[in-house]
Amino acid sequence: MTVAAILNEKGREVITERGGALLLQICQTLGTNKIGAMVIVDAKGHIEGIISERDIVKAIGRDGPDALNQPVSQIMTKAVVTCTEEETVNQVMQKMSSGRFRHVPVVKDKKLNGLISIGDVVKHRIAQVEMEAEHMRTYIAMT
Repeated sequence: MTVAAILNEKGREVITERGGALLLQICQTLGTNKIGAMVIVDAKGHIEGIISERDIVKAIGRDGPDALNQPVSQIMTKAVVTCTEEETVNQVMQKMSSGRFRHVPVVKDKKLNGLISIGDVVKHRIAQVEMEAEHMRTYIAMT
């Protein structure tokens, strides 16, 4: 199964923000939308960084409540690991495991085209395993 299959089911819409937004705004958007990360893009849709709950906790632990008044560009992760629609779910799981992160932006022509979370990957992996088990039960019942 590929990343495209996940995006075809869940959609390609991604909530984004610009690097000048204050961390407080980012926290409000994450909370309102019940999401754990947000991609930071420039005016042309190119990825500049990603901000996750983990980044926010680190910033507040380091700077206290003053961190909330800083632009997200000072706090976000700038070395963003991405994937393409053609990559397999297993390849994306490997990236997430080795990098110890839960969100991977999907790029096409160097622009943001979706976002895959560990929840998306697990959901699709479980569905795949259940389908394989059902095929196995059907095969056994026929023999």
